[in-house]
Amino acid sequence: MKKLKKKKKNGLRLPGVVQQCLSNGMFLVRLENGFNVLAHISGKIRRNYIRIVLGDRVIVEMSPYDLKRGRILYRL
Repeated sequence: MKKLKKKKKNGLRLPGVVQQCLSNGMFLVRLENGFNVLAHISGKIRRNYIRIVLGDRVIVEMSPYDLKRGRILYRL
């Protein structure tokens, strides 16, 4: 039998712009509210070879427990 994964419900999704490309799929993203977030690429973006470059608009999901880190979900 296959185990079903629960969806995470309490993530904050905010739009932002990639300010700096760091190593190993990490990016510095400036959110619309002015905060800077260290974000990594989600698994689906990595699996589908979607390139994210400097200046791209992205959607970042953040945990309510750590507002300095996030995960890039979509490239707009």
